Amino acid sequence: MEIDDIKKIRMEKRDALKARGINPYGGRFSGPEPLSQVLDNFVEEKAAIVAGRLMALRDHGKVYFADLMDQTGRLQLFFKEAVLGEQWAAFKLLDIGDIIGAEGKLFTTKMGQKSLRVEKFTVLSKSLMCLPEKWHGLKDVDIRYRQRYVDMIANPEVRDVFVKRSRIVSFIRQWLDSRSFLEVETPMLQTLAGGARGRPFLSKHNAYDMEVFLRIAPELYLKRLLVGGLERVYEINRNFRNEGVSTRHNPEFTMLELYQSYGDMDTMMDIAETMISELAKLITGSYQVAYQGHTINFAAPWKRVSFAGLVKEKFDINPDDSAEKMLEKVKARRPGNYKVDRLTKSAIMKIVEEVLDEGADMDPVFFTDYFTFLCPLAKTDPANPALSKRFEFFIAGMEVGNAYSELNDPAEQRERFLEDLHDDTETNARCIDEDFVRALEYGMPPAGGLGIGIDRLVMLLTDAASIRDVILFPLMKPLE
Repeated sequence: MEIDDIKKIRMEKRDALKARGINPYGGRFSGPEPLSQVLDNFVEEKAAIVAGRLMALRDHGKVYFADLMDQTGRLQLFFKEAVLGEQWAAFKLLDIGDIIGAEGKLFTTKMGQKSLRVEKFTVLSKSLMCLPEKWHGLKDVDIRYRQRYVDMIANPEVRDVFVKRSRIVSFIRQWLDSRSFLEVETPMLQTLAGGARGRPFLSKHNAYDMEVFLRIAPELYLKRLLVGGLERVYEINRNFRNEGVSTRHNPEFTMLELYQSYGDMDTMMDIAETMISELAKLITGSYQVAYQGHTINFAAPWKRVSFAGLVKEKFDINPDDSAEKMLEKVKARRPGNYKVDRLTKSAIMKIVEEVLDEGADMDPVFFTDYFTFLCPLAKTDPANPALSKRFEFFIAGMEVGNAYSELNDPAEQRERFLEDLHDDTETNARCIDEDFVRALEYGMPPAGGLGIGIDRLVMLLTDAASIRDVILFPLMKPLE
């Protein structure tokens, strides 16, 4: 039967309910218990009130069995004509997918199935669409992202991913709040594209007749708050980058950024390692977490590797090499036809990082000793100014976090901004944030800053292969 035919039949049933004086889209329904709670506290002949979506209807003549589903689980319902009486005719107008409330007594069937003998039901929402019987295949994956509401109905494990995501964010908030961090909000519409490298989304504010950018990162605003005397701040924020889409990248994504006055890179390393290992244990029950056929050990301490040392070992590249020299060394160690839009050190280092990602460790690893020209907002190593006080940490080959000992010298910050503008191969839209430099001139305490990709972290803790699997409504190209 075609979908349009099914919808027509269901609309006729909806109209038949209305003709009986029944509102097919009922209002408030008081007193339902979560189905998991009903099952956990099951007592024979105990009265119960439940609500949810009908997921199956099994016809046995004058009796029906049905599966009711809510966010917490499933419960079998038992409908009998002799019990329902005048409601039996209305019951016959129900379909799989309808949302109902039901009241009755609990009992166990001869097959040992815990069930509810329905004495009264209420129609709460008549479904006009047929639920999918099967939900698989590459073509269906695209539909799942476009119609997440159907995906969650058909696949309870998908709902579980987003329940876990909520628990992950809640844990992070509680963990930081308990350590005197203050949650704040900074602008998502910004007059300058700054705070991180990345191609911005451009818009226009009509009332002010000016261009604005969707936030690339909140960093410069959060550090202004350190200047203002808020010593520990964090934001769980939405960022936007007008770049490619992949299993690890979505144009709109969620980041945690936090800053602690009188801390540094090592402070941030302790926070990342401790918070995430505790989080993994809470969400999965173990420090040993299964991910895509592998096992990740989240237990502290995590491995530390010098990025500069690794680049020297693999490519013989030094931070003071020219861009031409770097490219020459990459080709010597890793032959290939490497193309870059502009021959800059940053562009070459992106190639190097892509090569290093191959065969990366599954377990968390901190990479330290990044080249200073890659880190315009980080302090330099006093022992070696060519290297910065920065780390990135990777898990299962994915960059998950990034941290600095924050640069708080305004003169050096302005100079580093100027150098970075010459090396900007990604946006061609960045400029110096003069107000941020002015804020530093008032004095910012030494501080450590940390950014963590929430979406990628959720991927790792829910065994998700794609970032789209952990974003409720990922951006999709419209169907033609």
